[in-house]
Amino acid sequence: MKAIVTVVGHDKTGIIKAVSGTLADGGANIMDISQTLMQDYFVMIALVDLTNCRLKIDELRQKFDGVAKELGVDIRIQHEDVFNCMHRI
Repeated sequence: MKAIVTVVGHDKTGIIKAVSGTLADGGANIMDISQTLMQDYFVMIALVDLTNCRLKIDELRQKFDGVAKELGVDIRIQHEDVFNCMHRI
């Protein structure tokens, strides 16, 4: 199973470390990642493989809620099916 992780918020040190660390702690693998700065805003999107993850997606979501609050950013994780169904007719 794959998921998409998005992060948006004011840029600050440690965002990538916190997000990637949360994924690694759960056993998820980052397959592809892109990040950029848009003025003062940090924007990141990552494709992650949850095949060997020890946590369910809802558990990761809860962990990200804590990380997001600590960093003052918005972090979302969505199952890839959310995106796949948008393109099916």
